[in-house]
Amino acid sequence: MTALLCGMHAPDALGVTLTASDDFAEWRDHARCLIQADVPPDRIAWSEPGGTSGSLFARSDRQVPGPLADAPQPRAARAFVQLAQSAILHSDPERFALLYRLLWRLQRKPKLMEDAADRDVRRIDELARTVRRDIHKMRAFVRFRVVDEPDGGEHYVAWFEPEHHILRANARFFVNRFTNMAWSILTPAGSLHWNGQILSEGPPAQRGDAPASDAAEDLWRTYYASIFNPARLKVGAMLKEMPRKYWKNMPEAALIPQLIAGAQAREATMVDAGSDLFLGEERPTSLAAIGEAIRVCRRCEIGCNGTDAVMGEGPREAALMIVGEQPGDVEEQQGRPFVGPAGRLLRAHLEDAGIDDKTAYVTNVVKHFKFVSKVMRGGGKRRLHQSPTAKEIDICRWWVDAERAIVKPRLVLALGASAARGMLGKTVSVQKERSRPHKLEDGTELWITTHPSYLLRLQDDARASEEQRFAEDLRAVAARLAEFA
Repeated sequence: MTALLCGMHAPDALGVTLTASDDFAEWRDHARCLIQADVPPDRIAWSEPGGTSGSLFARSDRQVPGPLADAPQPRAARAFVQLAQSAILHSDPERFALLYRLLWRLQRKPKLMEDAADRDVRRIDELARTVRRDIHKMRAFVRFRVVDEPDGGEHYVAWFEPEHHILRANARFFVNRFTNMAWSILTPAGSLHWNGQILSEGPPAQRGDAPASDAAEDLWRTYYASIFNPARLKVGAMLKEMPRKYWKNMPEAALIPQLIAGAQAREATMVDAGSDLFLGEERPTSLAAIGEAIRVCRRCEIGCNGTDAVMGEGPREAALMIVGEQPGDVEEQQGRPFVGPAGRLLRAHLEDAGIDDKTAYVTNVVKHFKFVSKVMRGGGKRRLHQSPTAKEIDICRWWVDAERAIVKPRLVLALGASAARGMLGKTVSVQKERSRPHKLEDGTELWITTHPSYLLRLQDDARASEEQRFAEDLRAVAARLAEFA
């Protein structure tokens, strides 16, 4: 039941109590009445169940007057409605007042939502983004534990502590995802129950109402440990995506510290596993022999995908060896490295830096083109680039090492993270390791910078900034090569 009705006396101050904390339709109905009665935002104090009125002087027994004569229907930009439906789920008690203030201002300034600098617009956008993030976390981190029912059936129960009023907003997602399960999601603010046919709501719960573990968790932990890829581990990014506050309800979280601690050793094992695929083989002694061998190499999934391998090219004794990630669509069709858009950008920057590209040996750390086929609008298919895995790089590293052993460059320029891994045998941050020399085991000097295809994906100021850094890296390489000459 609402505490506000249209068509009554005009109050000095209105206290509006909502019956639910997450009901956009209820707030919208109140707001329509108030706008049509021309009640300004500073005359309303909104409150929700369990909350308090935003004003000590507001009275919820006072009622809003009826619509003014010829009062138009309130107008609301689509952008406002979309943001408001998310923002109203935020736990900030001021959100109702914010939404009404924005709606009030929209009646006089219809394009207000286009003003990204406006404080209210920024605030509603911030609330909506926070709620969307909380919704995403709930979908990702709810963990069900099975409970045996007296009738022999199974019921899955999860405990979750959302920061905002997102439980009901997520209901349809879990119903669609776990349609054939009987499940309950318990939270401090309420609960959801699905019996396979009917979704119902329940009262708030406590953590102890949900089981702390079940027999399947050992299996889940084993699976999680098996898919944990140490070569792709970035602790900061992982903690950002999986904040520690959610760990207490995630059985796999207990493994994370030891998996992080053992990541380096596992990564070394992966590199060794790549070399083991060539155990007992002699490296080819000519570039032509490598070119022939990689065409029939099927030691990884990329090599088995039906594409033609692309060999490096350039002078046999080049002082500079440039290593990219893998051939692209154009390179695979022409059988030559760096002849596509990224190659043209690279050669333009080499020329600007004073490096004659014809004096450099150019190759890729992975020799086949990894892609997925996508059906395009209007028909036809397009091959979309896919990054190689660390394992695929480690396997193909044997070939680029063979090239390097023959060319014997004084300096290797690795373009991008995959190329850097191919040279170092471990994953590094390009942004941290770029613009300075690194010594390889045989004394060759390695320089790392971004891949030109990365620059092509950037826009406007970001691209200009990164191209400037790329140009500076190439000038530093040119200066170092001059010292070797």
